[in-house]
Amino acid sequence: IGQHFGGKVVRGGLMHGKTSPVTHDGTGLFAGLPSPFTATRYHSLIVEDIPQTLVVNATSEDGSVMAFRHATLPIHSVQFHPESIATEHGHDMLANFMAIAGLPVRERAVA
Repeated sequence: IGQHFGGKVVRGGLMHGKTSPVTHDGTGLFAGLPSPFTATRYHSLIVEDIPQTLVVNATSEDGSVMAFRHATLPIHSVQFHPESIATEHGHDMLANFMAIAGLPVRERAVA
């Protein structure tokens, strides 16, 4: 997504199965979530030179872009795995995504 809109994808540090604190601005996928939270990362590439059409809304401690959204289109991107059991508030992020997409969001069962 970043490259499609003019960003540059480059090699970053190897982050396979590592967790990092992610700080965000509370918009889009992160609405209602605490900042920072712990996210699970599985990547070795990062996006740099983010164009003005994309709004960075989450970063890691080292300043790497962890999420962005398009300024005018309903496009959201994350550089971590919200579905991972080790990512805090992953279900909430997925529920936010569904709400943004106009899909019904069911309450989660508490086991």
